[in-house]
Amino acid sequence: MVALSKPFWTYTLPLLKEQFADREDLQAVTPEQYYNAFNRVEPGFIRIEADEVTYPMHVILRYEIEKALVEGDIEVADVPALWNAKMKEYLGLEVTEDRIGCLQDTHWAVGLIGYFPTYTLGSIYAVQIFATAKEAIPNLDEHLAKGEFPVLKEWLNKNIHEQGSLKESGDDLIFGLTGKHLDSSLYVKYLTDKYTAIYDL
Repeated sequence: MVALSKPFWTYTLPLLKEQFADREDLQAVTPEQYYNAFNRVEPGFIRIEADEVTYPMHVILRYEIEKALVEGDIEVADVPALWNAKMKEYLGLEVTEDRIGCLQDTHWAVGLIGYFPTYTLGSIYAVQIFATAKEAIPNLDEHLAKGEFPVLKEWLNKNIHEQGSLKESGDDLIFGLTGKHLDSSLYVKYLTDKYTAIYDL
């Protein structure tokens, strides 16, 4: 939420320019251009390299395959072909080899089944928590644009980190903090608003 934001690049880009003063191409870049570059949406094969718009599709693909395996609807031998078909359907990509397809993650090999949805759940939680932080901390974006990150960290320490183990569940934590249960519509709105502005949709 922070490192992909405009305020972060307003603060960070001058530091990069200072460290790489000999890079004329970097010196000409504006914070807006850097922000747009770091938030470019482009489907790719590798989950951990995916942008925040296409990343959930990687998770959905894996979840659907896991569910089919656990329920006995498919066999392990069916995974590569099913994976490739879903990559084509969801991201428009033709998988040419399993190392960039179904063998790219270690999770299944070490028995971590049903784990992938937690990544998208984390993003949904992050949007809701960050929105609450912005309500609670006056001018949070201005603090971030000045590199005053402890302002947010201290708020997170008090409201999330110190509270986490005291709650029965993540839902109890998010409800106690925001007054709402986990709400995926906020995540969809965040992505829609952000990328509508970036791509002038």
